[in-house]
Amino acid sequence: MSSNICVVIPAYIASRTIGDVTRGALKHISRVFVADDGSTDATGVNASAAGAEVITIDMNKGKGNALKLLFQRAMKDGYDAVVSMDADGQHDPDEIPMFIAMHDMYPDSIITGSRMHEREKIPRSRYNSMRIARFYISLVANQFIEDTQCGFRLYPLLLIKEIQLLTGKYVTETELLMKVGDMGVTIKLVNIRTIYNENGSYFRPIADITNITAYVISYIQMKWLIEGVTSDNPYTYSPKYHPRDLISKNKTLDILFQILSVFGALPASVFYLIEYIFLPFVIPNNFASIRKLKCGFSRITIATQMLPVVPLVGMIEKIGNKIGFKLNLVDRIINRFFPDLWNNKL
Repeated sequence: MSSNICVVIPAYIASRTIGDVTRGALKHISRVFVADDGSTDATGVNASAAGAEVITIDMNKGKGNALKLLFQRAMKDGYDAVVSMDADGQHDPDEIPMFIAMHDMYPDSIITGSRMHEREKIPRSRYNSMRIARFYISLVANQFIEDTQCGFRLYPLLLIKEIQLLTGKYVTETELLMKVGDMGVTIKLVNIRTIYNENGSYFRPIADITNITAYVISYIQMKWLIEGVTSDNPYTYSPKYHPRDLISKNKTLDILFQILSVFGALPASVFYLIEYIFLPFVIPNNFASIRKLKCGFSRITIATQMLPVVPLVGMIEKIGNKIGFKLNLVDRIINRFFPDLWNNKL
């Protein structure tokens, strides 16, 4: 067992599964911390009975807050890294050694699980939303991240100490990937089993995807604003000073900025395309992260223009399927406009 790594599990109303997850993790890691996030069942009791050390949160505040508390506890107790898992049984504890082995090879990298190799096990609508999310999150992180929504990860705590985590709920895991990638940190993956069970998840497809999308768009707008007027600057995030963090610290300003970013995304992408084409005459190698891909900014502009088309086509597809037409229009749009731009280029 690795004495410098612990397992952390945010848990909310997970009394049926948390015991098995904890016992499974303890086969590979000697210490497990569970954050009982305001559960109204026996989650905390069952976790403790299974051998976990439980941090009790009186009121449900979401996964992001629970993760931050777990990170703080692991740092306080002197751990170098944590393996994060979900409490609902959708992560197999017997795959923990794969993360540790990858960490031994890449001790300064975040290791994230990927389920994308088992496409047939992922609900189609979820799979498509994951592909669009990874397109933009990978652009921010300056590298291809195959599965940006998987919560089974290994985090070196030195990295966590360096960045400011200012979001909450399910957005925090996305914020973390984008910021470390935008600092120049590499993110590695291990293929894991895709498990969907009857216990379900508290992830809200509409509300949580909306929150993640709004933050990603607002962050990427700031990144491109900086990259557009600077040379050779693919890594724009600095934990000491970053405009997006300053905005995040004011809740009202943060909400307004996200709303403006979302509604302004289409014209802004055209504006950045103009900067990409004309500003190199005075600012050489601006948008350095995009130029490294050698795909041109026009592909990203077109993809962004297609974003509002995807849900509309999805509605048409559903109507068509109900009246007997088998359509795969959304899949075709995503294949065409949201490809892997990094393939064989980095």
